[in-house]
Amino acid sequence: MIATLFQLTFAVAAPFWALMILLPTWSWTRRIIGSPLIVVPPLVIYLLIMIPIFPDFWRAVSAPDLAVLQTLLGTPAGAATVWAHLIAFDLFIGRWMYLDAQTRGVSAFLVSPILLLTIFLSPVGLLCYLLLRSVAGRGARAGPAGHDTPATQHPVTH
Repeated sequence: MIATLFQLTFAVAAPFWALMILLPTWSWTRRIIGSPLIVVPPLVIYLLIMIPIFPDFWRAVSAPDLAVLQTLLGTPAGAATVWAHLIAFDLFIGRWMYLDAQTRGVSAFLVSPILLLTIFLSPVGLLCYLLLRSVAGRGARAGPAGHDTPATQHPVTH
């Protein structure tokens, strides 16, 4: 069962990645990716794998010790749990990058390869996006509640 859930984890996230990378300007992509609920499928898999090993998992994360973590990750359930965690959070980060780039008017031509990189090496992809954002996203400004809005949008006056 763990091997099946492990295989399923990326499969449930892949359609969302495909939308962001291959169809970034399609109107349905923005609607679908706009929902944070896209990360629920890998999170459910995470819970299905983690709950049976919760005591071992809690021991490994509540008092971090390299040997304990190494032992946990050396088990199929431990490795599959961390894999589901990575897939869910990588998708969440990719979603943020996609939406942020759209808001800032950053070209999908530039963002799509970074999203692809993020699938495999999330921290590197995030760093690349932050660098791109600092250069290509100069036309945006912070809006209400810290949300970014395009610079072409007129500010609300009171």
